[in-house]
Amino acid sequence: MTKSLQFNQSVRAWMDVFMQRSMSGWKLFAKSCGLSMPQFSILMQLHHKGAFSMSEVRERFEITAAAASQLVDKLVQNGFVLREEDPNDRRAKLLNLTDKGRDLVQRGAQERYHWIDGISARLSEADKAKVSVALGILTEAVQALEQERDVQKA
Repeated sequence: MTKSLQFNQSVRAWMDVFMQRSMSGWKLFAKSCGLSMPQFSILMQLHHKGAFSMSEVRERFEITAAAASQLVDKLVQNGFVLREEDPNDRRAKLLNLTDKGRDLVQRGAQERYHWIDGISARLSEADKAKVSVALGILTEAVQALEQERDVQKA
């Protein structure tokens, strides 16, 4: 087997396990908070990308205006999201995380990190060092790809 093929298979196997565990963790956390995955996903996108409009909710989730409104209404009612006037278009509303919404996202992330603590406990110090170096290399490569993609979009 070539080294490139072995690398691809190893990374894909890790991605499969990681994504399965990560998504099931988010799903359980969202459910424990009384939220659906789409609602929690809105919170995550607001956390990572900042404020956006209702039309962007419709576009990102490929849903109707009524469905987007239903998703966001519960987030507003629970105090996780604020609807604010868009300074560039007074007719439009921007969605923003509240402190309560930010805290919820951070709590969810902390709960997911417990899984990593469990993995860490099973690895030797030497293996932890190898994994740290490898993940650093992968992270840099991904960031470079993202920058190239952003440049191509512009």
